[in-house]
Amino acid sequence: MSLSGAKPIQIGLSFQELDNPYFVVMKESAEEAARSIGAELHITDARHDVTKQISDVEDLVQKGIDILLLNPTDSVGIEAAVQAAHSAGVVVVAVDAQAQGPVDSFVGSKNYDAGRLAGEALAKTLGEKGKVAILDGIPVVPILERVRGFREAIAKHPGMTIVDVQNGRQERSTAMSVTENMIQSHPDLNGLFSVNDGGAMGALSAITASGKDISLVSVDGLAEVVDAVIRGGPFKATVAQFPRDQIRVALGLGLAKYWGAEIPDQIPLDVKLLTPENAQGFAW
Repeated sequence: MSLSGAKPIQIGLSFQELDNPYFVVMKESAEEAARSIGAELHITDARHDVTKQISDVEDLVQKGIDILLLNPTDSVGIEAAVQAAHSAGVVVVAVDAQAQGPVDSFVGSKNYDAGRLAGEALAKTLGEKGKVAILDGIPVVPILERVRGFREAIAKHPGMTIVDVQNGRQERSTAMSVTENMIQSHPDLNGLFSVNDGGAMGALSAITASGKDISLVSVDGLAEVVDAVIRGGPFKATVAQFPRDQIRVALGLGLAKYWGAEIPDQIPLDVKLLTPENAQGFAW
């Protein structure tokens, strides 16, 4: 039974990946919300393949979805799928990462702020001097904005220099080997910024194995990272996002648009810097 007593609302949820606790939390929150309104939820996992995600969205549209919650793996490459959904009369709300094309709204974290806060935390930890590197990720808007925020924070400290930027693909194993390479290339490296917590855990393994004093900061608020921050050691801070809030707000916007209401083009959600002083008890 749907909220309106008619045919259940059909919601499609297309993820860039589900091999990540952050998106798993989103998925669980979406399932809970859909149950509460009697909607039918159809979930797909692109596994970081934009071609697969385009096909996933086309399949969802064929199933007759009313609302598409889209977490794009490629902000630009997904445009054709957004256009196809829009042309079929589907309400499209991008979640976590913006998508090109006729998107009705976008819900995401204040990713520039996340990068900026991480940069400021690293600068404070290092006494505003030292050589730092960036463990980059896939080219979607949130990642680009985090890097921009971090760069601008570091630029305010003349004693700090960004000496390397490499792509860890936001994956633990890749990030570990990339960090090992960066440490070898820059034996005097003092700090590292990872664009996400998953990659940061790989970086942490590499830093720990090196025995070097390298401070690490990141973005997400993953439980094992929060634990690492609380324990002390290389991991100094992470900037938490709120995935449950993102998906709930996105679904609310999709429903409002579906029912004929005007909705904002985007809703940015706050992030929170977690350090050993305030991380205790934090959870998504």
